[in-house]
Amino acid sequence: MLQNIDYTKLLVLDIETVPQYPNYADVPEKWQHLWAKKSATLKRAEGETESDIYPRAGIYAEFGKIVCISCGFFSSSGRTYQFRVKSFYGDDEAKILSDFNAMLECHFSEPGCSLVAHNGKEFDYPYIGRRCLLNGLEIPSLLDIAGKKPWEINLLDTMELWKFGDYKNYTSLELLAASFGIPTPKDDIDGSKVWSVYWLENDLERIKTYCQKDVVTVAQLLLKFRNEALLTEEQVLLIP
Repeated sequence: MLQNIDYTKLLVLDIETVPQYPNYADVPEKWQHLWAKKSATLKRAEGETESDIYPRAGIYAEFGKIVCISCGFFSSSGRTYQFRVKSFYGDDEAKILSDFNAMLECHFSEPGCSLVAHNGKEFDYPYIGRRCLLNGLEIPSLLDIAGKKPWEINLLDTMELWKFGDYKNYTSLELLAASFGIPTPKDDIDGSKVWSVYWLENDLERIKTYCQKDVVTVAQLLLKFRNEALLTEEQVLLIP
């Protein structure tokens, strides 16, 4: 699997998103009405209201925003890899996207470059594209897939690779990591807690660290998919 892909031309990424408002009471009336319609399709426990499930609004680009994009890339010396990780994060989503897009266009616009994410085709890639549009920003060329033929789209997804054409279910990054003996990225928080860490604790550094762990885990999966050795801690370099 992936034997013919040059890993040094891959950019591994993960995003963290939150609802646009701290709680349902702060949501403008028009958007409360729209959330009521959207949330009616969500599975909820008996008695739960639109307000109760509002912390889940961040999974939708219309109701959420990006607070962190972490990405990583391989460099190699012979058969030894280094994996460098960089994060774009903060309260200003437009700046996060602008800075990320500039890096992407500068360093990953050559032929053969691809993006990689876990469940990226269902979440990360379309979310970034939608939030670019909603912020009045141009969509990066790698994500601007409208009108492209399937073989012209350079977006990889580790969950899709794992399915081998089987579309019956979702396989989480945590489960795949456990299956391959990779340390879990969910040893502190998971996606369901990002809302409270951001809006209640105001701890962006903690969210960034969590996001970076997911990126490293996806990189480790890529290596396992090619039957290569996992990265050591010394091979993972965090870029300020």
